[in-house]
Amino acid sequence: MQRPGRAGSPAPSPAGRAVPGAGLQLPGCPAGCRGAERPRTAAAMAWRAAPRAAARLLRGRRGIASCIDPSTGLTEDQKEFQKVAFDFAAKEMAPYMAEWDEKEIFPVETMRKAAQLGFGGIYVKPDVGGSGLSRLDTSIIFEALSTGCTSTTAYMSIHNMCVWMIDTFGNEEQRRRFCPSLCSMEKFASYCLTEPGSGSDAASLLTSAQRKGDTYVLNGSKAFISGGGDTDVYVVMCRTGGPGPKGISCLVLEKGMPGLSFGKKEKKVGWNSQPTRAVIFEDCVVPVDNRLGAEGQGFSIAMQGLNGGRINIASCSLGAAHASVLLAQEHLTVRKQFGEPLANNQYLQFGLAEMATRLLAARLMVRNAARALQEGRQDAAVLCSMAKLFATDECFGICNQALQMHGGYGYLKDYAVQQFVRDIRVHQILEGKRCSYYKCSGSGIRRKTALEAPTFPQESDSWVSEPCSALGVRCAVCECLGQGLWLCGSRGRYLVGYFKSLTAEEDI
Repeated sequence: MQRPGRAGSPAPSPAGRAVPGAGLQLPGCPAGCRGAERPRTAAAMAWRAAPRAAARLLRGRRGIASCIDPSTGLTEDQKEFQKVAFDFAAKEMAPYMAEWDEKEIFPVETMRKAAQLGFGGIYVKPDVGGSGLSRLDTSIIFEALSTGCTSTTAYMSIHNMCVWMIDTFGNEEQRRRFCPSLCSMEKFASYCLTEPGSGSDAASLLTSAQRKGDTYVLNGSKAFISGGGDTDVYVVMCRTGGPGPKGISCLVLEKGMPGLSFGKKEKKVGWNSQPTRAVIFEDCVVPVDNRLGAEGQGFSIAMQGLNGGRINIASCSLGAAHASVLLAQEHLTVRKQFGEPLANNQYLQFGLAEMATRLLAARLMVRNAARALQEGRQDAAVLCSMAKLFATDECFGICNQALQMHGGYGYLKDYAVQQFVRDIRVHQILEGKRCSYYKCSGSGIRRKTALEAPTFPQESDSWVSEPCSALGVRCAVCECLGQGLWLCGSRGRYLVGYFKSLTAEEDI
């Protein structure tokens, strides 16, 4: 990775603002890659410490950067993937992160450059244009890219998930038709599961697909769709059968199909470099040949996709937290109060140490889940849920604490730390809110709790929809949330039991 030149310490100006042009300069853009109209303002250079921090980290310098070095324990090949991703983030994403956020730019050309490095289909098979890497490799890459722009990387992770679903569950014709152009990011994909009335309870979705000959006719709508309206391919979960998860199928739609339209572009707190819209189906005709897998397999496809998606989003949180720790360290070093650098304050030293500890713990948890998913272990889904819950919570806390360490400057958009805070806040919501974790069946977590002996209703393949009290189950130490959900633990940690396939003799 090219090391940027140093032009002095990024100290605040006397007026209390960052001095435009001061601080660590980002590497120059290759000739002809961007127009000369891009001003090198404080906003455009908000993440000016990142390239230096990443370069220092890759060179193995001592200090907190070496303690949280994301290359520790990786193979030589993985270190190379990581270095390429860090370099791309520093040169192609970080200089424009603030501009993309402020102007709500969907950076299509930058993502296509990333696709040239193999980042458009990271864990897609090579025969259709993918890179064929592992889930751990993918996590490493997304973590590195996220230090440059978390919002853009998060969209890329969703795109990768969609391509993997087509590659894994599509037939040979579907794989050849969709995957090559998606892996090159000539076309972009969106994942359509959430509806206005079904978020965490995804199995209750209402979008219908009525079979008419060799086509389906879709009616309904999807909400909060990343890339909606700007992307080309939509992986849609819809109801082709009865109620519950077994009535759901998966269809692939293409932009321009009659009856497919989009809502207004949402105004969001973060994730502003990717558009978010409702996707609307009004008598939308889709060929049966566009169905992935068999009828009724859609919910399983959606959940398997989300197992990897949760690792991906958690990895994006890791990158933002890593960047924020380095930004906080840089600020504490150059900012002086009471005649000495803030870095000499023991309270802030302890805070920085705690942030580094939480980051390292979250990274280890995410990488363990990635290995489990790659190996197809039985506990993979549970570990993915745990990793997503823990990493998104801890990493948001790290970014928020980094902002606090910046004082008033952290609240200014001239400083990148506030954007990391805004961009990863949604990671605690999407792909399963905190209160819906962990999604564990009786064959997942067997956890002993202080439960009175329960009497379960007749065993059913569908998810339990009655409140726990209706099942004759009461927890002596926790508050029942109904719908099969349990709130356990003294610090707001969630344990969710769906009571699927449980008997009275089994432990939860």
